Amino acid sequence: MKLDRNFYNRDTLVVAKELLGKILVHKINGKLLSGMIVETEAYLGVNDKAAHAYGGRRTKRVETMYGPPGRAYVYIIYGMYNCLNTITREEGVPQGVLIRGIEPIEGLDYMALNRFNKPLEELTKNQIKNLTNGPGKLCQAMMIDRSLDKEDLCGERLYIEKGIDRNFDIVEAKRIGIDYAEEARDFLYRFYIEGNPNVSKFK
Repeated sequence: MKLDRNFYNRDTLVVAKELLGKILVHKINGKLLSGMIVETEAYLGVNDKAAHAYGGRRTKRVETMYGPPGRAYVYIIYGMYNCLNTITREEGVPQGVLIRGIEPIEGLDYMALNRFNKPLEELTKNQIKNLTNGPGKLCQAMMIDRSLDKEDLCGERLYIEKGIDRNFDIVEAKRIGIDYAEEARDFLYRFYIEGNPNVSKFK
């Protein structure tokens, strides 16, 4: 069952936690790529010094964040890596959740080719471990790029499914790569499934 817009139009911290265990799906070129979300980070907009929209910043890059809930916000970091976010809250409130890690489910052969230009059976244990355990890695593996910015996550191309109910413990931790964000760098806005090997960083 695909998540509907009401799922995203809620408190961002709640959405970030409840996205864990859900299934990210990308249909492209007749292929189905999917993975279970195992790690997320919440960004709380104008009052969050780590957020792109902090202080009400509204540039062409961040305009998607001000749009309706249930849209994809895809941006590039370090000039080369794509990152996927889901927009939360009502239109005009620029908050969202970064998808940091997934556990691959379908399309692993394509993911291996996308990441390492090798078939899955030729990957080393380390390469398999690093297939989708980071925001840039999972976007490369799942062929998610800037062309999907503003994509409706309630549509048919890129979306998130409810998946199977699973029992797991959620760890709350500091976000990664935001040392510039003063006190916001200490907020426990990163969430991950305890013990899952596809998490980018434990604690």
